[in-house]
Amino acid sequence: MANHKSAEKRIRQNEDSRVHNRYYSRSTRNAIKELRNTTDKKAAAELYPKVVSMLDRLAKKNIIHSNKAANLKSSLSKHVSSL
Repeated sequence: MANHKSAEKRIRQNEDSRVHNRYYSRSTRNAIKELRNTTDKKAAAELYPKVVSMLDRLAKKNIIHSNKAANLKSSLSKHVSSL
């Protein structure tokens, strides 16, 4: 267990950020899944910019790697254009 005040605070901060990061990455994964399961081109075209924005935000805050965000955006754009 932590022996210093600063270490105890760090543990609290890490837990808060872990919960925060899990919430946003989970909601982004759900949005990606929803976009992939969409067969309507108009609905997919509406949803795509929102998902891209979510991915960019996660990459900017280092919750996911920027290359992973780029790969996901690329595969999603292929999916939307193929509809």
